Amino acid sequence: MEHLASPRWLGPGLGLLRANNPSEMTLQGTNSYLVFDPALDEPAGTSPVIVIDPGPELEDHLQALARFEVCLVLATHRHADHTGGINRIHELTGAPVRALLPAHCRDAAPLLDGELIQAAGTSLQVLHTPGHTSDSVCLLRQGACTNLFTGDTVLGSGTTILEHPDGTLADYLASLRMLRAVPDTPLHPGHGPQHPGSHRLLDDYLAHREQRLGQVRGALARLGKTAAQAAPAELLGQVYPDIDARLAAAATHSLQAQLHYLESNA
Repeated sequence: MEHLASPRWLGPGLGLLRANNPSEMTLQGTNSYLVFDPALDEPAGTSPVIVIDPGPELEDHLQALARFEVCLVLATHRHADHTGGINRIHELTGAPVRALLPAHCRDAAPLLDGELIQAAGTSLQVLHTPGHTSDSVCLLRQGACTNLFTGDTVLGSGTTILEHPDGTLADYLASLRMLRAVPDTPLHPGHGPQHPGSHRLLDDYLAHREQRLGQVRGALARLGKTAAQAAPAELLGQVYPDIDARLAAAATHSLQAQLHYLESNA
């Protein structure tokens, strides 16, 4: 998937612009979504749009977003590949910026769990989904066209990291189960490809986490240690034997979260 310098229209009232910031952590780049009246396939010249995740501070990307009549900007969580551009897009469009944390809001109040946002001819419900970070939210578009925007809580490919201790595995599993209780709907991640439904991917995510916990339990048994006694470095090679060295820090965060979970649920 290449960088998208112009929008790809995904369906009624929905477009995608991908920032040119590919990496091991951001996959092909940050997905910025344009959400608008689902009666339209593309926004007309003066049709308002909501931007979900403006992405990093990349001028070309932010200018491409600002070509539309942006009436509101929403951030799914605090990481700079999602929020780095908030000051510039606010300057370019004058649109208020909202996130769960006040530090990432501009001329607007923080998001509230369960809140229904009505703007740009559409409705989005805020779902607080801690785990990747404590301030992570997903956004569920309601009405005739439903869409689930998951930020980094669920990626389009691979699995997400947990920024332990800010993000805990107990919170993350609860968030995944809560999303699984939402009717099956097209899923739009912060990175990676789009998915026509949410349930299959969420089932895979839950199964993967259980599998990882099983691997950690096995490694602890081989070491003869409890979760409280072991250090992530002792487990890294056993649980992630083929890991790319560039992802070792992320895997260590996940191991910390897994050990904390097992210790708390011993």
